[in-house]
Amino acid sequence: MRLSQLVEKLGGELRGPDAEVSRVAPLETATSDALAFLANVRFKALLSESSAGALLLKSQDAEGVTTPVIVTDNPYLYYARAAALLHPAPAVRAGIHPAASVDGTAVIDASAEVGAGAVVGAGAVVGADAVIMAQAFVGDRAQVGAGSRIFPQACLMADCVIGERVILHPGAIVGGDGFGNAWAGDHWEKIPQLGRVIIGDDVEIGSNTTVDRGALEDTVIAGGARIDNLIQIAHNCHVGEHTAIAACVGIAGSTRIGARCQIGGAAMISGHLDICDGVTILGGTLVAKTIRLAGVYAGSYPMQTHEQWLKNAAHLRHLDALSDKVKQLEKQVAALKAAGSQEE
Repeated sequence: MRLSQLVEKLGGELRGPDAEVSRVAPLETATSDALAFLANVRFKALLSESSAGALLLKSQDAEGVTTPVIVTDNPYLYYARAAALLHPAPAVRAGIHPAASVDGTAVIDASAEVGAGAVVGAGAVVGADAVIMAQAFVGDRAQVGAGSRIFPQACLMADCVIGERVILHPGAIVGGDGFGNAWAGDHWEKIPQLGRVIIGDDVEIGSNTTVDRGALEDTVIAGGARIDNLIQIAHNCHVGEHTAIAACVGIAGSTRIGARCQIGGAAMISGHLDICDGVTILGGTLVAKTIRLAGVYAGSYPMQTHEQWLKNAAHLRHLDALSDKVKQLEKQVAALKAAGSQEE
């Protein structure tokens, strides 16, 4: 595409020749056919060394640059949108592969694609332009919204629902049983998991992530959420709109996470908690109580006995008050020393 075409579709201001680009690439490896971007001023020195055919820059970074530039307030967002135009997803190949297994009662839109080895169960519904890739699984009575893509080895279990333009990456499991067991005195007895998983529009679920079905009520992932790889979301959880969760996070059952939250990698969240809208949880943080105030949260403890942990946690809660008291005592000691010196 020519830069003028990108500007026509995405906005921005073109400075310099109307170059043609065919891909996006990093500053340090881009060649003359590539569009690169600068989103962090720390890497500005790379601009003079880059061989990119065109650049996405903020206005203040474009001064003196001889390479063709599209000026934009948010180069990173512009890059994402340009990448989608220059590197579109493969076109849907409408139809059911002869090697697919589709139950006769399933409803497959004529524009949808079902790949080789895929399985679509009884009463399932697959919407327009959806893609069920090779060896993917859609269970009985499950629903796949228009434009959604289920990658190889991903599973959408019985009765679960995904909205429009949802992506389930390879190995993602939506609707497996939650961890429900009752202790019978000498053994565990399984509790049937009777709820579903409901996923809103424009959600992305990463590879080998598991979203468990509800025990009685549904597990819900609201529209626009972004769930990375290797994440466990337990039964009856609720994840709010546009919340992003990085890899290796574990969320225990019946926890509700608000909208527009950001949860860093390997954070651990206990069950039956509420986390309000607009919370950022840094990587590796242990969340063991409800969060009712938006903000940034961090912290973890080294492993110790539970009794020691409780004692230390109780002390830490009073650490700030203790620090203030120590400062007051230091001032009093200094004053007494000064008085003693004057008496001598």
